[in-house]
Amino acid sequence: MPLAGLRRAARESVSGLPREFWWLWTSTLVNRLGAFVATFMALYLTLDRGYSATYAGLVASLHGLGGVASSLGAGVMTDRLGRRPTLLIAQASTAASVALLGFMHDPVAIAAVAFLVGMASNASRPAVQAMMADIVRPEDRVRAFSLNYWAINLGFAVSSMGAGFIAEFSYLAGFLIEAGMTALCAVVVFLKLPESRPQRTSAEGGAKDDVRLGAVLRDGRFMGVVGLSFLVSVIFQQGSVGLPVAMGQAGFTAADYGMAIAVNGVLIVALQIPVTRFIEHRDPRRLLVVSSVLAGYGFGLTAFAGSVGLFAVTVCVWTLAEIVNAPTQTGLVVRLSPVHGRGRYQGMYTLSWAVAALVAPLMSGFIIDRFGAEWLWGVCAVIGTVAAVGYHALMHRLPAEKPTPRTTPTAAEAEVSTA
Repeated sequence: MPLAGLRRAARESVSGLPREFWWLWTSTLVNRLGAFVATFMALYLTLDRGYSATYAGLVASLHGLGGVASSLGAGVMTDRLGRRPTLLIAQASTAASVALLGFMHDPVAIAAVAFLVGMASNASRPAVQAMMADIVRPEDRVRAFSLNYWAINLGFAVSSMGAGFIAEFSYLAGFLIEAGMTALCAVVVFLKLPESRPQRTSAEGGAKDDVRLGAVLRDGRFMGVVGLSFLVSVIFQQGSVGLPVAMGQAGFTAADYGMAIAVNGVLIVALQIPVTRFIEHRDPRRLLVVSSVLAGYGFGLTAFAGSVGLFAVTVCVWTLAEIVNAPTQTGLVVRLSPVHGRGRYQGMYTLSWAVAALVAPLMSGFIIDRFGAEWLWGVCAVIGTVAAVGYHALMHRLPAEKPTPRTTPTAAEAEVSTA
């Protein structure tokens, strides 16, 4: 493609999105650029502190359990308190708990604070997604969610490379840097982002807080999507839990796994935006069906991989599924959510990924130990097929997307109010 064409494509990818979105995007990028702890936590506990791999796994599980515990609560906060207060509370709590974790030495204290870090860090997700849905037009939401997902992966790729160098100097420095970067995110939210929660009209004034968790649970189509999201997430989790174990048992080194999985981050950074330009106005049902099949059979092909190059090829297949699935599914959640219940709906959606992060390691370990890695990849293919059939069945006659009522202050008004 000529240089002029590339410039035009880049301009069209970022044009038309409100200024508030870019401040939220910046906050996400800064947050992920400082995400060092998740990368080196296991090494910190085993090499620096001298704990066993079993204890390191327990801490990781407690961190994930904290995310499960906070998902629904954060969704309720997002609807009741507002998007901005929830973000500020979550980011300030994350900064404080991450810094505290760096000074913990007792194993019980480390485990307890890791649980708090998991709770605090996961609490911002429903608020971010609800705010993004509030401030972006329906026709631009898939593109906006894709750009946000791109920022997450770009920041994580950079922080993962930096984590190794920081760990060689000081693990404590890594904890404090992440705490500082998260605090900077809170400052950006405080100074630049007005509250975006839609205000009720006078006709709606008597229906205070009418979208309760019970209503979310009774929404059959949405809960079906949550269940399918859980299945797809269990598949994607195998890239970090099943794949390294299987490669290790097959005689490959940690460096071999690193080379194969690095393809995932490189492809997301390189292809997320152009692929989104291709898919953003296409049928979401077809996209989710195709991405589920690609995810399941991408991992299924791993059963036939016998070299690092072939493992990398399988990573390419399921990474393409991830690139298509992530923004499409997030956009679908917004489409199925009532405007005044977006926080709770996003909280339930976030819960599906948090639970999958707990289930996937248990599933992969059990199947590999009992039956072998080939069975794990076969199960992934089956799960992907089930998810594809489920999306096809659930998504007939989708409701039309509705714009957010413009009863919130403009950016200029917000700056005056925060001055």
